[in-house]
Amino acid sequence: MEDEKIFRKLARHLDNLPGGFPATESGVELRILRRLFSPEEAELATHLTLIPEEARVIGRRAKRPASDTAARLDQMARKGLIFNILPKKGPALYTAAQFVIGIWEYHVNDLDPELIRDMNEYIPALVAPWEKSPQLRTIPVGRSIAAEMNVLSYEMAEALISAQKHFLVAPCICRREHKIVGKGCDRPEESCLVFGWGVDYYRRNGIGRVITKEETLEILKRADEAGLVLQPSNAQKIVNICCCCGCCCQVLKNVKRHPQPASLVSSPFVAIHDTDTCVNCETCISRCQMDALYLEGDKVLLKSERCIGCGLCVSTCPTRSLTLARKPASEQPSVPRNIVEASLNLARSRGKLGPVDLAKMQLKSKLDRLLSAKE
Repeated sequence: MEDEKIFRKLARHLDNLPGGFPATESGVELRILRRLFSPEEAELATHLTLIPEEARVIGRRAKRPASDTAARLDQMARKGLIFNILPKKGPALYTAAQFVIGIWEYHVNDLDPELIRDMNEYIPALVAPWEKSPQLRTIPVGRSIAAEMNVLSYEMAEALISAQKHFLVAPCICRREHKIVGKGCDRPEESCLVFGWGVDYYRRNGIGRVITKEETLEILKRADEAGLVLQPSNAQKIVNICCCCGCCCQVLKNVKRHPQPASLVSSPFVAIHDTDTCVNCETCISRCQMDALYLEGDKVLLKSERCIGCGLCVSTCPTRSLTLARKPASEQPSVPRNIVEASLNLARSRGKLGPVDLAKMQLKSKLDRLLSAKE
């Protein structure tokens, strides 16, 4: 009974983070947590926030010795239950990890059929709140952008890559989980790109491998060839780019079920189809991950309300009958400046974090740091 309380407390704690972890009638979210956390780990995880803190600060809050807390937090970070930062100078810093994008992706090497079954049951409830404030956005593949288009730097994958200093590629957890249960596709599995602090975390925990800028750009090229949608983090300064397919990606699968996928994604572009020059070769139909292009009789037609502006149909159209156009200004999504702003927007859209809540969290963290320094 005590363990049950601990896991419910952890579930509420994760649900109060921007990405959310909503409760369900079946309680599948609690089954998932029991598979990943021990009761002791679950209890300690509830004392972490999104503010990076030293082990002594977290230990004081959890009423645990600093040395024991540090050892336990390091172990939890290696298991993909929390996130840690190892600065060049000073002690390690620890933060809470959101469930998605975060804890779930950190377990790409620890999947089993039972965990996958529970996650597939839970994912519709987990991603539903993203409709108000997506964690990811869609940008076009490079070959689909015409030279005369007025494209902002954060709308171009190559420009986003050029702004980075550290690069890592990890396996796509969505395609891996589908393969484990005998489903999915044959598109490249090693295709999730990570940047910034995430590179060191993924490398230390054996989740991915460090690569060069040139290798990163080559992965983007292969993604276009394989018909993968580019989905970076929903910010102008990104921390990752996912290369996604409509058959495995849990986000795209849920978006695809909606009658108007375009209304759910953060994308500034939409495809335009010139039926006069189209030769109805159907190449674009197999490339489209949202079924926006379809065959009616012997004619290829486009449903713009299903188009998410990924450009996959444009890059391989032999007659250039498909192009990308910028949406009207009133339909342009606002892209947060960085991941912090994006997280705050998501939390507010879920009613989980207002200015007062944020101020309280920051004040409590500062107070805990001051008190632990005196001990």
